[in-house]
Amino acid sequence: MPDVLLLALLLAAVAIGWWLGRRERRVADTHTSSPTLARDYFVGLNYLLNDQQDRAIETFIGALEVNSDTIETHIALGNLFRSRGEADRAVKIHQNLLARPTLSGDQGERVQLELARDFLQLGLLDRAERLLQALIKDGLHEELRQTARHLLVDLLEREGEYQQALDVAQPALVRESDDVRRAAAHWLCELAVQERRSASPALANRHLKQALATDRRCVRANLLLAEMALDTGHYRQAIRLLQRIPEQDKTFIPTLLEPLARAYRLLDDEVGLIRHLESLLEIAPYTSVIILLAETLCRHHGDTQAALSLLTRELERSPSLGAVDYLIRLYHQQEGSSVDQRIELLQRHTHTLLKALPRHRCRRCGFSGEQLHWQCPRCRSWGTTKPITGIEGE
Repeated sequence: MPDVLLLALLLAAVAIGWWLGRRERRVADTHTSSPTLARDYFVGLNYLLNDQQDRAIETFIGALEVNSDTIETHIALGNLFRSRGEADRAVKIHQNLLARPTLSGDQGERVQLELARDFLQLGLLDRAERLLQALIKDGLHEELRQTARHLLVDLLEREGEYQQALDVAQPALVRESDDVRRAAAHWLCELAVQERRSASPALANRHLKQALATDRRCVRANLLLAEMALDTGHYRQAIRLLQRIPEQDKTFIPTLLEPLARAYRLLDDEVGLIRHLESLLEIAPYTSVIILLAETLCRHHGDTQAALSLLTRELERSPSLGAVDYLIRLYHQQEGSSVDQRIELLQRHTHTLLKALPRHRCRRCGFSGEQLHWQCPRCRSWGTTKPITGIEGE
């Protein structure tokens, strides 16, 4: 049995024992005959000690009357069912509590919040949303209302209702939480993507500027603004927008290279691209920057010598498997048909190794893969997935 589950059951047993003891004292004070302790309590303890947690929980619930002294224990038992993946049983307990006229306002709001969590786990999103909306609107306790806001924002985000999520989160949640602020900027980017698809560039541009106002480190907003500038032929503007990204987060330099190269290519400015890449290399000697610069030098000079010199220098400065693989490819091009078969074998091995390596990793949960996910598929955090750096990465 998991340690957390055992601890929760033990706490529930202690609470029930305390309540039974208190009831016994009240009965003794009135001189009414009563068993010294409820038999069911000891039966439940016996089940618990014999690792029969299901029967222990059922026995405790049966032994425990619902009143103002036991509300907290009933809530805890309901939450225990939900943590075990039995949210349907948690719903029964929490709904039973809500039907009690003896609940105080504070207790009623707490039970509503837990019932909303039950519905969320069961996927009954409409019911959960109604409960959370009611708590936010009519709740008397600010702490519970804030928790309800967080849960409702999470629900709306899961449903792709980004504008509604923004309406609920702003301004309080955005102001108090870095995670919510970063997520809100990405929700605005999601709205901008939808507007680009529906041919509403003005609205998309407005939402992207709002994203940057919400989170000035939102790399995605500048990438999307640069893409929109490229679409409309404003290539110099796209370059200026992409130049902001290393200041926001230099680990995203590999992500900006494709649109950057496209902008310079459309301007027919290969020398400008070389200079720009050299400046990026001073900021961060990433493999993708080295390779793009080497390719551009080969094309510009018509041979591989400048690229070979660059790669040799940069490998001494910051070794990486990707740069080694590209260096072998350059030697292969230089030697042509007379290349040593051992070099060909080495290149096949380095290429195979590179194909097996992920390119991006979430800095929060460690999820990795080839694709850049703005929202991590595992932990659902926004903006935490970045290019992998180091010998096996950039």
